[in-house]
Amino acid sequence: MYDYAIAWDWLTFAVRWLHVITGIAWIGSSFYFVALDLGLKKHPDLPPGAHGEEWQVHGGGFYHIQKYLVAPANMPEHLVWFKWESYVTWLSGFGMLCLVYYAGADLYLIDPNVLDVSKPVAIGISLASIALGWIFYDLLCKSPVGNDNTRLMAILYFILVAVAWGYTQLFTGRAALLHLGAFTATIMSANVFFIIIPNQKIVVADLIAGRTPDTKYGKIAKQRSTHNNYLTLPVLFLMLSNHYPLAFATEFNWIIASLVFLMGVTIRHYFNTRHANAGNPTWTWLVTAILFVIIMWLSTVPKVLTGETEEARVPEAHQSFVTADAFPQVRDTVLGRCTMCHAKEPGWEGIAVPPKGVVLETDGEIAAHAREIYLQAGRSHAMPPANVTRISEDERRLLVAWYETAVKGGETR
Repeated sequence: MYDYAIAWDWLTFAVRWLHVITGIAWIGSSFYFVALDLGLKKHPDLPPGAHGEEWQVHGGGFYHIQKYLVAPANMPEHLVWFKWESYVTWLSGFGMLCLVYYAGADLYLIDPNVLDVSKPVAIGISLASIALGWIFYDLLCKSPVGNDNTRLMAILYFILVAVAWGYTQLFTGRAALLHLGAFTATIMSANVFFIIIPNQKIVVADLIAGRTPDTKYGKIAKQRSTHNNYLTLPVLFLMLSNHYPLAFATEFNWIIASLVFLMGVTIRHYFNTRHANAGNPTWTWLVTAILFVIIMWLSTVPKVLTGETEEARVPEAHQSFVTADAFPQVRDTVLGRCTMCHAKEPGWEGIAVPPKGVVLETDGEIAAHAREIYLQAGRSHAMPPANVTRISEDERRLLVAWYETAVKGGETR
């Protein structure tokens, strides 16, 4: 079973790596085409049906790019479809959600102080919220409200604020922000899968059949692509937030997330304006900096971390770690080598909150993080960093033996 823990950790690493790789590919192509679209130039010598063109230089060569709002007169023999980057990014992200938050629901997803539910119920709420989010968003875009994109985006922002607050009433702080990112990323990927690519295929089919394609399909796809453009940076922040307790483990985490969406708008507005040669709105960086300072302030005022009031109750699933013969020695090792950082009020200079929100002060907290202790300080030397607390090899072997014995004991109960 302990070999399983190591294999599982490598599996999550592999899926996370895949998620990063495909995410880079998707975001890179998305940002490139937005910049290209905004930088197109019009002139009288363009071919019939061409909307604009741009010359670019890269890698020692020159590129001449032309855009057709509907389609060229003749269908090219080879078309490159930019879609798999989006699909695999979503699939790998959902894989991470399953591997980390669903498989480890009792540790990462469920906070009994917020909503005391079973694992299946919590996972069901998670899946339903993500699916219903896309359905509601899609219906809103297709409603009369969607005819005015500025009004639509304003309404969508307030919906995202409400969703951010709602998730904090359901899950742990870490899971709340992660789910807000998954909620938003699902909308983005579904835009590609259900709207953008199908609309482009309709245009291609009409062209092949000799029909004149309807321009509405391009306009709809452009609207969804614009939404994706402004949502990308907030999603990146939310996906990274689970590594930073000051973002996810504070009372105002949902307000922090709400402000991050505004920062995504200000940052993208600057680049979009520059790419369109419509000015140099440097004021957006001042607004972004002010929003970030507000976020920093909100993260520590008041200084109340989620889970801080949790008692030392040990769930049934973790009992074998506490009842193991070696646990008293393990507890002494953890308290002596780990809790200067992994405490509600860390004593290590320069650390304001426990890393990744992990607190190891009670029997219940140590038992709940047994697997992480085993992998980080037993099987590997990742913790303590640079071995600043001088944990010995004997102590590391003790942690390994404790975990493996407790797991075996739990299997035979």
